[in-house]
Amino acid sequence: MAQRETQSPKYWQDLTIQPDDLEYLFKVLLDSAQPHTTEQLALALIQHRLEQEELAMQMEMEGGMVYQPQGRYGMGDRLVFPRYNYAGGTVVGQRTGYHPRYGSFSVVQVDFGAPYGVREFASEFPHPHPLNIGDGRGVADVEERASAADLYARYRNWILPKLLDALQSSPDFVHFRDSWLLKGLLAPISAGHLNIAEAAIDYDNRPLPAASLLKDLELPSTTSPATQEFSLNYALAADERFVNVGPRGQVLWYLRRMQPATVGQVPRHLQLPDLSFELDQLDDDLRHLLVEIDDEATDYSLLPVPPSTGDEVTLVLSWPHRRAGTLPITARTAPFFPQPDDQYVRITFVDRQSGERIPGWVVGNYNYVWGLADWYARHQLVTGAYITLHRTDSPLSVEISYRPVRPKREWVRGVTVQGGRLTFQNMRLQITCQYDELMIVGEDNPAAVDALWEDPHSNKPLVQLLRQIALELIKINPQGTVHAKTLYSAVNVVRRCPPGPIFQELVRNACFVPMGHGYWTYDASKA
Repeated sequence: MAQRETQSPKYWQDLTIQPDDLEYLFKVLLDSAQPHTTEQLALALIQHRLEQEELAMQMEMEGGMVYQPQGRYGMGDRLVFPRYNYAGGTVVGQRTGYHPRYGSFSVVQVDFGAPYGVREFASEFPHPHPLNIGDGRGVADVEERASAADLYARYRNWILPKLLDALQSSPDFVHFRDSWLLKGLLAPISAGHLNIAEAAIDYDNRPLPAASLLKDLELPSTTSPATQEFSLNYALAADERFVNVGPRGQVLWYLRRMQPATVGQVPRHLQLPDLSFELDQLDDDLRHLLVEIDDEATDYSLLPVPPSTGDEVTLVLSWPHRRAGTLPITARTAPFFPQPDDQYVRITFVDRQSGERIPGWVVGNYNYVWGLADWYARHQLVTGAYITLHRTDSPLSVEISYRPVRPKREWVRGVTVQGGRLTFQNMRLQITCQYDELMIVGEDNPAAVDALWEDPHSNKPLVQLLRQIALELIKINPQGTVHAKTLYSAVNVVRRCPPGPIFQELVRNACFVPMGHGYWTYDASKA
């Protein structure tokens, strides 16, 4: 069955944005004098195309009647068929028709011309029919036409890229994030205005939205508040002094010089290797451990991780994050941190015990939160310490705590460097917190461990490093075994590596012998 061109998928798949379309969108923005989102402009474009088509159809229908089965038509009458792309034809003949259920009725023969020729249609048909107009039904009902919103929902993936490309290529349109405005409608933002905005942020010592900054700029009152806000956002985004550090959907401006320099650089200890693993090679025990270990490099979409719906979540501090002063963003911790509108979000950690407020930064592209190095050091937290995040009323604030104990010296698993080689032994170290016994790794010479990260000779294949560390850990355990979580924790003292590749090496190499419940031993004869 034929239909209007705009109602077909091919029309929107083959869509080309014409100069007439841009002129129409220019008029839409000019008449409203307000910013529009890309979706709003796309809907306006679709409606414009529908109206153009409607106008063409109406012009074609002039002098003709809309065909309805209930109608009576004579020789020479011109009929128009909405259901057939508004094709027009002339009545050239009539005959009597019959249906066992409905009885007799008329049949008209309509000549459409080449290439369709003459076709027959029912007429003077007194029974209900979906092509009849009346009783609240119009032409649009007869042709079952989709609205602009319906077409957008169906074909947005074809329409939006082409519209964005056309808008970005035109010198008349400017955009900030997903909003568009005519360049000629921008409020005048001078260098002086930007200097005032810089001073306001500096004075408040916190990120501010454009609406707050506008209070000090005294822009012309003839420009709408929405246009003023768009214009200031557009100008600030083009000035390297300013950086957007708001959560998704909220623009908050900060000064780049006030942002810690290290926030823009992934810490050495968090830089991930190019290692992959096959989940189907891991047994249920190892998959369960993948869920237990909070590592930002694990693809939790492949694992049954229960969402964090409560007001707090506890994780175990790994060596790379303790060293970098960071926390991982994982399936369990993500609900406690806002997603960046740009690259970073400025947040505040609040020490649950002392009330101390600690500036923090969500680094969305790399799934970690920065800013806790001094807090870790002040409380002498060890690798393996339990850290708890507590939800607050503010999306830009999260409480943080650990489980303090009376400081005392304990025998724990520790790491040391001897002859440029990582070794493990039981050490008596000062402990100030509760910790995961499978993940704890103490150290008495952090500088020596750091040096191994820069030593090219220590960059051996993962399986070779794993054998060396497994032997060291088995040696200090009376049971002659080592847990997979302990191996993960120990490997990450000298090299950043997610748990998946480590567990895969355990499964692939026969020298690692599973003992059950996550424990492994080593058989040198199978190495």
